[in-house]
Amino acid sequence: MTSRLVRWSVVSLAVAMALSACARGTGGGAAPTASGTYDPRAAFQGTLTVMGIAGIDEIATTRIEKAEASLGGAKVKLIEGDLDIQQFLSSVASGSPPDIIYANRDQIGTFASRGAIIPLTACVQGERIDTSMYDKPALGQVTFGGELWAVPEFNQVQITMANAALLRKAGLTVEDVNGTDWTKIAAATPKLLKASGKIGFDSKLPEFLPLWAKANGADLLSADGRKAQLNSARVVEALEFAVGVYDAQGGFAKVKAVRDSADFFGKGNQFAEGELGAMPMEQWYVNVLNNVSPKTPMAFDTFHDKQGNTIAYSSGSAWAIPKGSKNPEAACRFAKTMTLVETWKAAAQARLAKRKAEGKPFTGVLTGNTRADAEIRKMVTSGGRPWDDGVKAVYEASAHTFTLPANPADTEFKKAWQDAVNRVLNGQQEPKAALDQAQQEAQAALDKAWG
Repeated sequence: MTSRLVRWSVVSLAVAMALSACARGTGGGAAPTASGTYDPRAAFQGTLTVMGIAGIDEIATTRIEKAEASLGGAKVKLIEGDLDIQQFLSSVASGSPPDIIYANRDQIGTFASRGAIIPLTACVQGERIDTSMYDKPALGQVTFGGELWAVPEFNQVQITMANAALLRKAGLTVEDVNGTDWTKIAAATPKLLKASGKIGFDSKLPEFLPLWAKANGADLLSADGRKAQLNSARVVEALEFAVGVYDAQGGFAKVKAVRDSADFFGKGNQFAEGELGAMPMEQWYVNVLNNVSPKTPMAFDTFHDKQGNTIAYSSGSAWAIPKGSKNPEAACRFAKTMTLVETWKAAAQARLAKRKAEGKPFTGVLTGNTRADAEIRKMVTSGGRPWDDGVKAVYEASAHTFTLPANPADTEFKKAWQDAVNRVLNGQQEPKAALDQAQQEAQAALDKAWG
């Protein structure tokens, strides 16, 4: 579950129109149904339907069991699988939504603006949820119009990962590819390509454009979520560099072909096979590598901006209550319990026990709860180097994150910049032209949505 993010799919025009027809604006603080009273002492009956959970493992099972027990009688019914956006919005429009959903944090602004979910002010106050325990950037990503619309869950950050044997063969160190000096990355790429024969350095486009832009001192969106900044000189420069890394290796198509043929989650992954020199990557991949190919010679570091500061683009999941939920009070309790420190510790203990039984180290679990992260870090067991270095980098990265602000055009904004990157990668446009087009598309979507 830690390695799976809910994937955004573009909502059809018909569904969007149907939804906007039944609920305009921010959802207007739609009054919860049932008793309308959030009380930490209340007990609930019936069934609580949960939509959007995929990849059920011991982390999820432990927490769901605790959350169900906290309801005082109500039973949890899972609608398993990643959140189907069309299905969800259709259910809201028809008045028969699930009681609670598990979504990407970058979907929350759109859901809120379209009236698909309810604000959680009453939920937080009534259930006495201490929001100070949550990661601040994660909270910011689910705060819209001055109100909280979702409860943060897992957190995702990036660190630098490299094949140590290939670095040595090329006469390099992980510091040459950690982002601090782009001229060093440019120089290291052909050396690592020669050493690997496949991919020297993967800049992880299109997904990581926000990371490269931030490393170059730029944000894709203004702090208030109203102004697109996609074609600023620093964003253009960042895209030119990250694409240039692929051009130096024969083009993106060649790199993508190697990517697509790799046994990414298996023991024949690119690092284990010596086919990849280095890349920035989400932290959960450290656990994957340790699990399937523990003898792979790895080197880890945080990712840095040009000033040498650690940075990471924070993303992740969150719990939101749909408008029309039949039991918003129980949904609130469920979200609260799923993200409590003690719940996370119990889940981490279950993972730790499993890893010990397998004779493997426990590399931690990164959550949207900073207090839980601090407690879980104490439970981490040593796997020796390089894995301890990876864990250290993960926790350092989690303390230096940034996010894109919540906005009512999340979908359109993300599509605009990702489409622009893909046009450049496919040779259809140059970076400046692609981002100029994306800027117009994104700003038009933002103006319409905010208006």
